Amino acid sequence: MDVPKLIYLDVCVLCRPFDDQKYLRIRMEIDAVNLILANIRKNKYKLAISPVHIFEINAIPEIYERIHIRTILDELGELIKIDITDTRQRAEELVQKGFGVADAAHIAFAEKSNITFITCDDLLLKKCLRNKIGIWCTNPIAFCEKEGLR
Repeated sequence: MDVPKLIYLDVCVLCRPFDDQKYLRIRMEIDAVNLILANIRKNKYKLAISPVHIFEINAIPEIYERIHIRTILDELGELIKIDITDTRQRAEELVQKGFGVADAAHIAFAEKSNITFITCDDLLLKKCLRNKIGIWCTNPIAFCEKEGLR
């Protein structure tokens, strides 16, 4: 059996199912997120988590959403084990390039782990492209298309 591929889901991806579904794009992204999570449950992928996930998720004001997402992390997540000092330095470099602190930390963890970073944040994806981030940064729909998930 193949070893599950590690992927990094931004917190906005994990929160997507709680967003207003009156917009087609959001409904499509919710379907893609659910498809990704289903494939994580089938052990095709493994969900990489970092301390940044925990910090951000603990700040979610809606208790049901917060508990639901923490449960996903607890059941499916694997804590990334990398050099924190090195990762912090990379995050600080990204902040200097205009990334938000949490975004920079997420990207630094994914980059230092050399794994795919998935986000629903278009502005963040554009910053990643502009700054030539060394990993594949994508949205849930494009990830599902590239991976052939159905």
